[in-house]
Amino acid sequence: MSELRYLLFLGCTIPYRVTSYEISARKIFAKLGIELVEMPDFNCCGLPVDPADHEVMLALAARNLCLAEQQGLNIITLCTGCATTLRKVNRMLKQEKELKTRINEYLKEVDMEFKGTAEAQHFIQAFKEDVGFDRIKETIQEPLVGLKVAEHCGCHLLRPSKVMAYDDPEDPAVLKGLIQLTGAKCLDYADEAECCGYTIIAIDEKVALQLTREKLHHVKAAGAQALITVCPSCHLMFDMQQSRIERMFNERFELPVLHYPQLLGLAMGFTPDELAFNELRVNPSRILEAIKAT
Repeated sequence: MSELRYLLFLGCTIPYRVTSYEISARKIFAKLGIELVEMPDFNCCGLPVDPADHEVMLALAARNLCLAEQQGLNIITLCTGCATTLRKVNRMLKQEKELKTRINEYLKEVDMEFKGTAEAQHFIQAFKEDVGFDRIKETIQEPLVGLKVAEHCGCHLLRPSKVMAYDDPEDPAVLKGLIQLTGAKCLDYADEAECCGYTIIAIDEKVALQLTREKLHHVKAAGAQALITVCPSCHLMFDMQQSRIERMFNERFELPVLHYPQLLGLAMGFTPDELAFNELRVNPSRILEAIKAT
């Protein structure tokens, strides 16, 4: 199996709040023959400061892209927001000469220059375009036959479509296809494309949690035994906030929320401990028992 090499961009949230995502991702990347080169000097992708300071966002993203250019590698991310921001800024700086010149003036202060020789992508896009479904299918050792799950792409994985440009944001198929490779059945449900609520939680917490609650209701109504995410922020809403929503509304969901790398890792033959299942807030024991029973 030939090796693929990427510069790993972890972003701000994952190393501190969602380490289970990183742990499980590293396991499946290694199994697929993907070499991850560490990016120790990275900074925030810039998304949290935009639109408060658009210029700072551009400079922050550009610096990360320069680090990739210096390594001669493309960036791979686990965070959808990071992927969208880095891809968007990369595109803007390549297309707008005056903007590129202005941002490079900032970068001069840290002895850097944006040239536009590196790309950035979320790992789901890399799985489709670089790794390929056939290569992933070859690594499946214990198909999750009988398990019914639902997927949540989130807002940034596919939008803006002209920047991400690898799947239909209104009728996404790539993540569903990747889920089905594991042997699990991916169910459709109402309002799949709706936001998890994270983007507005700092503005109106009640509205944000209501959005999360509605999605949990739709996923449960479809008969899913688990929800699969590919974004750390979405995962925090569905997993960490689930018990809080249950208390607020006097409801019970008890819906396990897995990172896609955890789902794929199970099908590859990794144990729940190896995939950091112990770090999930919602107890995943029910789906693990369901998998054993099949």
